[in-house]
Amino acid sequence: MSEPRWLSAEEQRVWREFSIAVTMLRGHVETQLQRDAGMPHTYYEVLVVLSEAPGRTLRMSELAEKCHSSRSRLSHAVARLEANGWVRRDSCGTDKRGSFARLTDRGFAALQAAAPGHVEAVREALFDALTSDQVRALGEIAEAIQHKLTPRCAAAMAALEEPLDERV
Repeated sequence: MSEPRWLSAEEQRVWREFSIAVTMLRGHVETQLQRDAGMPHTYYEVLVVLSEAPGRTLRMSELAEKCHSSRSRLSHAVARLEANGWVRRDSCGTDKRGSFARLTDRGFAALQAAAPGHVEAVREALFDALTSDQVRALGEIAEAIQHKLTPRCAAAMAALEEPLDERV
């Protein structure tokens, strides 16, 4: 086994600052959405992704991928959104196991009502704290991290979706 590539003091400082900032930002956004719109960020994200899809409809597996969620976690969220009347699930005519999630008019209205407060919370907590050069750099940094992690995360999600007996 090789020696771990320990973080330098500067890398350790940056990692901790980054981790704390992401946690605080997520908490800020989550609190705002719960308080003002009565929904968690996960539900807001599902509504946004569906609102941007053609016909406001996506196959559940594609929705899970776009939301960076496991199918089981997404299925639970969609069930709650269905109970609110914000999403409707339709079966797939060509694939008995597949289904589609469709954003309802009521769900679109909930999204439209939630969006202004959410955008303001993001702007206030993130973009107002940065210069335009820092925003550009943050975008490049986020893209680099996503590019590095996407294959690993996709493989991990696929492994989680396999039936338990196939993983053993």
